[in-house]
Amino acid sequence: MRALSLGAALLVLGGCASFGSAPARSAATVVGESEDFIVAVPVRSETSGALARTYLADATKAWMIEDFNGGARTFAGGQRVVIPRRPWNPAGVEPTGYQGRLTLGSGAFAEQMRYLKREGYRVVSLAQFVEWLRFKRQLPRKSVVLTFDDGYHSFRDYAYPVLKQLGFPATLFVYTDYVGAGRNALSWDELKALIAEGVDVQAHSKTHGDLRRLAGETDAQYARRMQAELADPPRLFQRQLGHGVQFLAYPYGRVDDALLARVQEQGYAAAFTVRRESNPAFVRPLQISRSQVYSEMTLEQFARNLNLFHEENLR
Repeated sequence: MRALSLGAALLVLGGCASFGSAPARSAATVVGESEDFIVAVPVRSETSGALARTYLADATKAWMIEDFNGGARTFAGGQRVVIPRRPWNPAGVEPTGYQGRLTLGSGAFAEQMRYLKREGYRVVSLAQFVEWLRFKRQLPRKSVVLTFDDGYHSFRDYAYPVLKQLGFPATLFVYTDYVGAGRNALSWDELKALIAEGVDVQAHSKTHGDLRRLAGETDAQYARRMQAELADPPRLFQRQLGHGVQFLAYPYGRVDDALLARVQEQGYAAAFTVRRESNPAFVRPLQISRSQVYSEMTLEQFARNLNLFHEENLR
């Protein structure tokens, strides 16, 4: 069974790396500032979340500090940290290239979906796939699951019309902090409309931050953060959409044993990584693989992801 995590037209799979529970406030010293930037020096080790909460008034903007400072999430005492007050590169163009590996043009997406139809692949729903994992259903050998992450308008505008035309079911994993958060984000009403059309909508955490335990995070802090990240989305889904959630996609596909225990405690029936492997029926239900589809993939490379059967001498 091959589960594909597809970047639909202009659909970016990534998201902000932020925290579910509010981090401590920063005690850093501001050594310079302008309309666009703040330069701060932490007295002791601090996280991007604490700096964002203090100087940007929003811990979920930690990704701005991380991206501007080379991806660092913690900063040592005495280290200078540049904190951008506003977006500094909306186009995503850098001297070494441009952002967009996890985006996929509408034409390429339509071509890939037509390939599945033409070559006899059976696109099954995520619920059918999980029934197969429980030995409650047989699936065609050439079965594929289609999943999309985050909750961008581009899924509704570009991907869904193709899926509807071909009769393909799909699951959209959304992180709840992003729903209705901007002009590119689907709203709760728009998600309701997609559900009415047959789209399956499931959880992608609250903030899209790394769900693994952070360096220096206490047991109590981690428990509170996971309560927000894992328990809040089902309640919000129930309130806004009229149903809870069964399935979870790990942000960035990152998971470890401590996180697996938390996900199991919250009662998720299945959870998904982005490990590039197909799935046997005996795969661990909280570590199901998905293959990401990148913008630079040719149709031939896309097809090579569809390895659905593994030769194995079981005698």
